[in-house]
Amino acid sequence: MPHPLELLRPKSLKRLSEHLQSLIRGRLWLKILIGMALGIGVGTVLGPSVGLVPPKTANLIGNWLAVPGQLFLALIQMIVIPLVFASVILGITASEDMEQLKKLGLRISVYFVMTTSVAITIGICVALLIKPGQFVESELVRKTIEKGVAIEEPEAVSTPTLEELPEKIVTLLPTNPLSAMVRGQMLQIVMFAIIFGLALVTLAPKQARPLLNLLSSLQEVCMTVVKWAMLLAPLAVFGLLAQITTKIGLEVLFGMGIYVGTVLLGLFILLCLYLLIVSVISRRSPWKFLSAVRDVQLLAFSTSSSAAVMPVSIKTAEEKLGVRSSISQFLIPLGATINMDGTALYQGVATIFLAQVFGVDLGVSGLLLVIVTAVGASIGSPGTPGVGIVILATVLDSVGIPLSGIALIIGVDRILDMSRTAVNVTGDLTACTVMDRWVGGKGTSELSPVQ
Repeated sequence: MPHPLELLRPKSLKRLSEHLQSLIRGRLWLKILIGMALGIGVGTVLGPSVGLVPPKTANLIGNWLAVPGQLFLALIQMIVIPLVFASVILGITASEDMEQLKKLGLRISVYFVMTTSVAITIGICVALLIKPGQFVESELVRKTIEKGVAIEEPEAVSTPTLEELPEKIVTLLPTNPLSAMVRGQMLQIVMFAIIFGLALVTLAPKQARPLLNLLSSLQEVCMTVVKWAMLLAPLAVFGLLAQITTKIGLEVLFGMGIYVGTVLLGLFILLCLYLLIVSVISRRSPWKFLSAVRDVQLLAFSTSSSAAVMPVSIKTAEEKLGVRSSISQFLIPLGATINMDGTALYQGVATIFLAQVFGVDLGVSGLLLVIVTAVGASIGSPGTPGVGIVILATVLDSVGIPLSGIALIIGVDRILDMSRTAVNVTGDLTACTVMDRWVGGKGTSELSPVQ
C-alpha cells in the first residue's frame, strides 16, 4: 500500500524520462562520439601540433567554439541544486512508512561509504601497479603547465582533528539553508532536504498537498531546463574538446594514453564488482542487469551528469529492475549527490599519477589520507559535468601535490568524465537492487525483477 502522500504527487519524473529516452533512440551517444572526434580534429589543426593559425588566433577561435559547452555546463550547474532538493524530498514522501525510511537511511549510508572507499582503493592499487606517471616525460609536463590551462582551485581543506570533529558534525546541518544553496554546499542541502522531507511525511495529506504540488512543479521545471541542455550536448563536447586540444596539442593527449587506460581499467574492475554484487547480494542475472541499465549508461556517458539522467534512472529501476518506487525515488536523487564511486576511483588514479610525475612519495599515511579526503570530498558534490577536477584539487592539496599538475590531465578529463559518470549511475542502480532486497523484503514491487 503506497504512502498517502505518494498518491498526491504527479509522476513528473517518469513522464520526463520519455523525452530523455527519445534522445537515446535518436543516437545521442553517437552524436557525442562524433562531436568528440571532430573536436579533437579541429583542435589539432588549430593547435600547436599543426600550427595552421597563430597561437593567439587559435585561442580566440577555441574560446568561441567552447561557448555551447560553457552554456551546457552552466545550465546543468544552475539547475542541479533545486533539482536534487526537490527530488530528495519527493523521494522521501514516496516511502511506505517511517520504519522503512529509518532502515533505508542507515543501511544506504553505510553502503555508500563502503563502496566509495573500495572504489578509491581500486584506483590507487591499479595506479600503483601500472605506474602511469613513469610514461610521461618531464618536458611534456613543463610544456603543458606553461600553457596555463585554467583550473578552478577550491579553498584548502584539512582533515579535522578529534577535537574539531564534533563541530564538523554539527556544521552538516545548515543554519542558513539559502546560504548553503548559494555556496553550493550539496551535503548541507541534502541534509536539509532529508529533514524537510521527514517532517513532511508526518503531516496529514491535506496539509502536505500544497508543498508537494509546488515541489513537483519545481522538479518538472528543472527537468525541462535539463531537456534544453541536452540539445547542446554534442556541440558542447565538440567545443570543449576543440578548445582544450587547441591549447595543449595532440601530442599531450597521446602522451596521456597510459593514464587514460589506467583509469578506464579501474572503472572496468569497479563495474565487474557491481555485477558481482548484483549476482551475489541482489541475486539477479548480471547480464540481464547490464541489458536493463544500458540506456541509462549511454545517456550518462553522453551528458556527463548523473543528476541530469535521474528520470531515466528511476524509470529503469522501477520498470526494468522491479525496484519499489519508495526505494528508487529516494535513493536515485540521493545517490546522484553522495554516491560517486567512479569519481572516487578517478581521484585515486589521478593522485597517484601526479605523485609519480612530480616525484612525491606519499607513503602509507599519505595513501590513507588520500582515501579519507577523496571519500569526504566526493560525498555531497553535485552530480554535474567537470566536478571531478574540483574534487581532485582538494585531494591533491591535502597531500602536497602541486595543483598545477591538473593542467596536465585536464585535456583528457572530458573523456574520463563521461566514462566515470556512466559508472556512477550504474552504482546507483546497483544500490537500488541491494536496498530493495535488504529493506522490507515483503513489500516487493508488483513488477517482475530481473531474474
